[in-house]
Amino acid sequence: MKIKEKCLDLLYPPRCPACGGILRERTIRICPECKGSFHPVTEHYCLKCGKPIGELEEYCGECIRRRRSFCRGRGVFLYNTRMKKSLMRYKYQGCREYGQFYAESICRYVGEEILRWNPDVIVPVPLSGRRYRMRGFNQAADLAEKTGMILQVPVAPELVSKVRETKSQKKLDAVERRNNLKNAFYVEQSVKGLTILIMDDVYTTGSTVETLAECLVENGAEAVFFVTLCIGQSGNGEG
Repeated sequence: MKIKEKCLDLLYPPRCPACGGILRERTIRICPECKGSFHPVTEHYCLKCGKPIGELEEYCGECIRRRRSFCRGRGVFLYNTRMKKSLMRYKYQGCREYGQFYAESICRYVGEEILRWNPDVIVPVPLSGRRYRMRGFNQAADLAEKTGMILQVPVAPELVSKVRETKSQKKLDAVERRNNLKNAFYVEQSVKGLTILIMDDVYTTGSTVETLAECLVENGAEAVFFVTLCIGQSGNGEG
């Protein structure tokens, strides 16, 4: 290990994304004891949005009722209590080294599917200018950059901007969420004829992904897919 890396480990020791404990080496992504802490969604998921469903079902109730602007999507891990705590540390407490573990997990579980979709570009869900200034970090862009590097797919964080400040989605119902996001996104460059992969950290009600996908399709995108690090079940959610 180089001297610079040793100094970084002393000042900012890498931590396990599951338990938050200090890792022995920066090349280790998760404690050996914590492997299996997060639950990948690898079977019994909606064939449209990827949300967990019953063994004999093909689509979730929401995808049966509504026409979707995206072609298909997947979430990697179940959005449970441990995953929420991990994301909180990643987004708000400076544990940005988690991003590499997250991206490698995305590629491990849905990388082949992403390549079959053959996206021209990955577009992370943008933050508003105010929220980005407050946080100094867009987790969706970080996931997109690291995943794109592994899969050799171009990433375009500047392609879409969030031009309107919105309320937190947590306490809003489905209709309020859609209204909250109305006209929030603006396509900055031509997307005509492109196959686009949206990337975000969480998919629950799907309002954010659905609104962005609709915006991209209205501006000429040929097809829109999405991948999120984690995905919720019915009745909980943020995005």
